[in-house]
Amino acid sequence: MLLAIDTSTSAVTAALHDAEKVVARTSTIDARRHTEILAPAIDAMMRDAGVAPADLSRVAVGVGPGPFTGLRVGLMTAMTFAYALDLPVGGLCSHDALAYRARRSGMTGPLLVATDARRKEVYWARYDLDADRIAPGEPAVDKAAVVAEHVGDIPAIGRGAQLYSDHLQDATGGHEDLLDVDAADIAALAIERVMAGERLLTTEPLYLRRPDAVPAAAAPNARVLGK
Repeated sequence: MLLAIDTSTSAVTAALHDAEKVVARTSTIDARRHTEILAPAIDAMMRDAGVAPADLSRVAVGVGPGPFTGLRVGLMTAMTFAYALDLPVGGLCSHDALAYRARRSGMTGPLLVATDARRKEVYWARYDLDADRIAPGEPAVDKAAVVAEHVGDIPAIGRGAQLYSDHLQDATGGHEDLLDVDAADIAALAIERVMAGERLLTTEPLYLRRPDAVPAAAAPNARVLGK
């Protein structure tokens, strides 16, 4: 049984896959409460599915790109499960899962996956849905206008496409399942790649830029000593 986790977007999501199908999933849209939501959601999902920790055989996790704080919640949770249960753990570019969802929904041809990077930017990667498989993306982060200049006028999905539809060709069509990553797709794609003999990524996060929060500058000695 594979446990899949992703917190790279506004969705706090996890899923269970038995190597044939997704047997359970959970997803909550909340861009600010990944820490509070994820662990209880996984616990409830496993209890409802009748799956015990001992039933797990592998962990897969979306490694981003995504905002620093939210992304590391999913990564640390996945690595904790793997360490505690002595399980193999592998990563996938989270954008690959959105491209996988688009292909399964019937979309074809070139595709841009654009998720919200804040700071009026998007994380993005270009895909070819007509290829034999969803090849791993090579994500970057830029202003939406810069992305449009780079890739041209091709269909775009992800919350970034919706937010910046003045620059990107929003192809989400109001479909919520094309806005954020779903761990069910992380799970299915991970199983597909493992069965094909492919190696998953490491759990190294794809932050693509430095975090918003930085340590405060060290105080002068005189202030530290109260002088």
